[in-house]
Amino acid sequence: MSGIRSTVEITVPATSANIGPGFDVVGLSLSLYLSVTVKFGSPSPHPFTITYSGEGADEVPLNPYKNLLTRVALYVLRCNGQRSFPADLVSIHVDNQIPFGRGLGSSGAAVIAGVLLGNVLGQLNLTNERLLDYALMIERHPDNVTAALVGGFVGSYLRELDPAATVASQVPLSEVLPEYPPDAGENWGLSPPLPPVGIGHYVRFNWNPSIKAVAIIPRFELSTAKAREALPMQYSRKDLVFNMQRLAVLTTALGQSPPDPELIYEAMKDRVHQPYRKALIPGLPAVTSLITPDTHPGLLGICLSGAGPTILALATQNFKAIAESAREIFAEESIQVDWKLLEVVGGSEVKEV
Repeated sequence: MSGIRSTVEITVPATSANIGPGFDVVGLSLSLYLSVTVKFGSPSPHPFTITYSGEGADEVPLNPYKNLLTRVALYVLRCNGQRSFPADLVSIHVDNQIPFGRGLGSSGAAVIAGVLLGNVLGQLNLTNERLLDYALMIERHPDNVTAALVGGFVGSYLRELDPAATVASQVPLSEVLPEYPPDAGENWGLSPPLPPVGIGHYVRFNWNPSIKAVAIIPRFELSTAKAREALPMQYSRKDLVFNMQRLAVLTTALGQSPPDPELIYEAMKDRVHQPYRKALIPGLPAVTSLITPDTHPGLLGICLSGAGPTILALATQNFKAIAESAREIFAEESIQVDWKLLEVVGGSEVKEV
């Protein structure tokens, strides 16, 4: 007879996507974490408990059929022939450092944590590549979830699939993660759509460890959906070439030693998403144009983090001065901010404790 399973800890980092010109392409993993502690016991008919602490603890549903993290885990389990959560699961505790709706990858971290949780609960031993397939069925843009899973400075794309796999990968999210009715149980929604194999591919770029990230976080939320609605359906060739030129330079420049402020500052400029989001984030144009390597030695570049409203400044020194200047600019718009000095870190970890 096998013994009780060991407690497992899952740790997933925050992420920042785009980094200026790399819209929906590049991401960074940062040193804020979503941590999940999973405890097991003897098999029992009693339901397991979910508890939360940290950011968003008052907002997160604790019903496993409503909670994003456990719904993702259940999706993974059911895709692998396991209809319900295991009977030996006693409790799940989530501690979250990543603020919601700020452009620091909170939903991507929850999705990756859910996929890893499903892998642990079902003892599935899925590869990172397959775990990413499951994540991309839910979070359809690869930049955040890839960086959260594998860590570092990462470029990713969605692969062109054959017709059948393309249809499978584009199943509406409402079918992948259905809204469970109040009386939902283990017999409801038993046939989820399976993810095709190899939806997303990625590569890690080099990163100079002397470069830190100053996250300037306004005290308001901005949904990714609303930020995407602000974007045009078409772009000029000139603007697309502008971004591609800078992205080609940026992916190498951030790994060079010593980092070149003049090169990186220009390479972090963007014409695809930031200009269209300025109405949603008062102070954005001023922050990205007035804080420069000339005015703030040590600054390398500055951009919107993901869909915003967080501003990400990459720098090697004078972190507080950079953050305080941004605070003053936002204060002129009557917006309060917090700031954090973050490291670029490795990816998600799963360990027994």
